[in-house]
Amino acid sequence: MQQSSLYPTVYVLGNGQLGRMLRYAGAPLDIQVEPLAFNAPIFDLPKNVVITAEIERWEKTPLTELLGNHPHFVNQRVFGLLADRFTQKSLLDELELSTSPWCLLENKAQWQSVFQNIGEKVVVKRRTGGYDGHGQWIITNENNTEITDDLFGEVIAEQFIPFDDEVSLVGARFKNGEKHFYPVTHNLQQNGILRYSVMDTTFPQHARQQTQAEMMLGKIMDKLNYVGVMAMECFVVGDKLLINELAPRVHNSGHWTQLGCTISQFELHLRALLDLPTPNLETFAPSVMVNLIGTDHNSQWLNTEFAQLHWYGKEVRAGRKVGHINLSHPNKSVIIQQLEKLRPTLPEDYQSGLDWTVAQLK
Repeated sequence: MQQSSLYPTVYVLGNGQLGRMLRYAGAPLDIQVEPLAFNAPIFDLPKNVVITAEIERWEKTPLTELLGNHPHFVNQRVFGLLADRFTQKSLLDELELSTSPWCLLENKAQWQSVFQNIGEKVVVKRRTGGYDGHGQWIITNENNTEITDDLFGEVIAEQFIPFDDEVSLVGARFKNGEKHFYPVTHNLQQNGILRYSVMDTTFPQHARQQTQAEMMLGKIMDKLNYVGVMAMECFVVGDKLLINELAPRVHNSGHWTQLGCTISQFELHLRALLDLPTPNLETFAPSVMVNLIGTDHNSQWLNTEFAQLHWYGKEVRAGRKVGHINLSHPNKSVIIQQLEKLRPTLPEDYQSGLDWTVAQLK
């Protein structure tokens, strides 16, 4: 592997679409980014390297043992801490940041206490894994037998939150503590998977949410002495944000930055890892991201003005993220027009979400 002449090579644990897009972002700056499959063969690392990851958890292989324990693995201890919902929630409690009430679910004898103190309806989540709608159960007293004996100690129980909206904040912290944040993004999840993101700084509550979210994410990154991009997903309940999940990496809900901001989240992550000069993040216009999930490629997507298609080159399977489309324009009616142009090219299960997205822009 050839060493870049200007900067250390950045090795990425994982070679999915996030690693792929980090590589794209590095190319114009002459930053060599090498995404690596977990089962790739081990090799002699150059002395001058930086190691990051595109996912919080990875299988144990000779390569992940080599890279995951390397002294140049940035944020090494943070990945394990945030990958476990128990330690992640404990951190948020320590920082006195708002989340849904929760507890570690250790045995059947807790159920009465859970329904009395946490809520009559709870979401039970695996401590590790369980993303994109898997490993999660909505539980009441009537169906608590769905949580089998083998799960106790491996799950947490959170109060079911009837939220008004879902938002996320993506930001980065540099080695000197300097932080950069993108605008708060409004998201629509369906079956536990992000379908649509909308960024529009003219939303009525935007300024209040932005201030609150930056305080929360900034406090987390400072506590962890974090370097790089981190994402924070929140429930909106009235005027309050409740933190739902943290991701110590680039994130689906930040994909719109590839078209709608001066610096994409992928480039920002590399700039932070390598401590490069970075101006303020400036957005040009409202933006939308359409996540393409389990659907075949349609060449008509390319016939969309003010849009950018990213196709990941994966085998198409149900529930699998296979690409996304970014749209951005100063005139929201133009974005709506292009979304309507996309409508017939998207499967039936995208239509209600498309209605939601159009409504956000009106």
